[in-house]
Amino acid sequence: MAIAQMAKVIIVSHRTQASELLEVLQREGICHILNADEAMVSRDFPELGASAERPKDIEGLLNRLEKSITFLKNYAAAKKGLAGVFSPRTVIDEQSYDKVVSDRQILNIIDRCEQLEASIEKANGQIENLHGTLETLNPWSSLETPVEEIGQLRTTTCWAGLIPGRQFEQVAEKIAELGGAIQQIAAAQDRYACLVGCLNVSVNDVQKLLRSAEFEPVNFEPMTGTMAELIKQHEEKLNKTSKQLQGRYDEAASLSKNLLNLEILHDHYENLLGREQARDTAPATEHTVLLEGWVKKKDYARLKKIVSGFEASSLTRIEPAEDEEVPVEIENKNYIRPFEVITRLYGMPQHFEVDPTVFLAPFFALFFALCLTDAGYGFVIIALMIFFIKKLQGDKKLMWMLGICAAATVVAGALFGGWFGDAVQQFVPALKPLRDKMMWFDPLDKPMKFFYLALGLGYFQIMTGLTIAFVHNLKQNKYIAALCDQLTWLVMLNSIVILLLSKFGLVPAEVGKSFGFLALIPAGVILLFSERQGGWAGRIGMGMYNLFSTIFYMGDVLSYLRLMALGMVTAGLAMAINVIAKIAREIPYGIGILAMILVLVGGHGFNIAINALGAFVHTLRLQYVEFFPKFLAGGGKSFEPLSKKYKHVYIAKSAK
Repeated sequence: MAIAQMAKVIIVSHRTQASELLEVLQREGICHILNADEAMVSRDFPELGASAERPKDIEGLLNRLEKSITFLKNYAAAKKGLAGVFSPRTVIDEQSYDKVVSDRQILNIIDRCEQLEASIEKANGQIENLHGTLETLNPWSSLETPVEEIGQLRTTTCWAGLIPGRQFEQVAEKIAELGGAIQQIAAAQDRYACLVGCLNVSVNDVQKLLRSAEFEPVNFEPMTGTMAELIKQHEEKLNKTSKQLQGRYDEAASLSKNLLNLEILHDHYENLLGREQARDTAPATEHTVLLEGWVKKKDYARLKKIVSGFEASSLTRIEPAEDEEVPVEIENKNYIRPFEVITRLYGMPQHFEVDPTVFLAPFFALFFALCLTDAGYGFVIIALMIFFIKKLQGDKKLMWMLGICAAATVVAGALFGGWFGDAVQQFVPALKPLRDKMMWFDPLDKPMKFFYLALGLGYFQIMTGLTIAFVHNLKQNKYIAALCDQLTWLVMLNSIVILLLSKFGLVPAEVGKSFGFLALIPAGVILLFSERQGGWAGRIGMGMYNLFSTIFYMGDVLSYLRLMALGMVTAGLAMAINVIAKIAREIPYGIGILAMILVLVGGHGFNIAINALGAFVHTLRLQYVEFFPKFLAGGGKSFEPLSKKYKHVYIAKSAK
């Protein structure tokens, strides 16, 4: 329920043991290792340098594996149904994983994949060329003259080509006037395949005429033989190449049975690359590798035990430098941990700050619930989250968090009388007494009550943020900051609120007047000491600005009215859907019941989706914009231990 305490360590390992030690560290996943640029030892001893070598062989192999996996996925049977969506990684046991990794023959599959891919690309290119050639030849299928005889003769010249049909008659007349001739062979769409001939003395004039008529010459070189023979030859080549291509496809489909093995190897070498990069980027001497890094204090004994298992390696705990950035990891109890999603999305706090997760969790769940205010919608979301938690692989914190928020929505919906809008009143009035018994108030009947509730919750969260900062500063012995930056605001803002309440008769006038005078004291402190650097003129100037910032707190509180707005929009849209469904029920011939069901399912489904998204986004905004800035700067560096990561497979731990 706090930021994990970190210990700075340095592991000195002989080069002969460094790789093996890193493999164990990666398997345990408890040590954040710094590279040479980050390590303090490199600053103290500039002569230490990281290896300039890159594991190019592993990088090359990974690149080949990635290409082979992409190639085989085109021919592998896809996962059916929802399995491919929710469980994209294949589940295997450790024994199967180790067996594949140790089998060096599997690497031969990469060679075959590359050969097949090249062969398929070549065959596809040949087929494309053959189709193009046949498309050119087919219009000339009735031509009996061998193609090699078409061209320039001793006294005449002949061209084969295509001419637009709309110009054929006009061109034929003009060619005849020039002493030439044109013969139509066949029609090809809106063009005619023609042979044009003329005496050599008229070549230039005929060519000029043909160009103006958009004549497209066709060259049959280096082909020889009649057109029928050529078409037959190319069709035979096309059939032969197509059969060869199908054979390659079949072989690729058969080879795709090894896809899982390649995916396992990819994950294995990806992790190996991580270890090699950690070793090669760490400070080193000729014979040793210095692994400087961080470990959680609670894991220090475990790390010490690991390193002690290597005779040529030693572990030393060192003090971090004053200006060194300590990586941050947050730890919370099981019922709070799902809300770490919100903190991590914002960015880690710095190591000297407070973990906001435990404080934001109740507010986030409550605000999400108020944005929906419908118990029926809450039950639907709970059912969906249970389904996703069972089906999804990997981190499920988001699903658990939404499930908790949905449970809060059920409670809020019951208190505000929302059960799929006013479905109880519209369709099952017999349950209305039970609904009324559980209901606190109906926001649509008493919107001002919801208005004051939203403002009150917003004000309370803002005061909570200031209180968190105040207590944290006290714990850090920053008494002046606690007094001038938080306590002054807590006293002044609450005094102003009590003064305002007295104006509405909610607090005795004498009490309000007393707190009004009390507010002047923290106002003076803010004016004089909220800015504690520079000359007095600048300090008072900034103090006046900070004092004016009181108006910004009013804006922050008003931002929480979005809780009311979204809650009432959800309820209003749900009621509209029920009204439409009730009207649809009146359609005769039994169609009405079906139409009503479609309207209810589709309408409420849409309402849940759009307003649940709105509830999440706007509740998130309230935390990030209104709550966090009161006590959190953020910008911390995440604790990222060297650990094994799997992109393609999910390893099920063996039962011990």
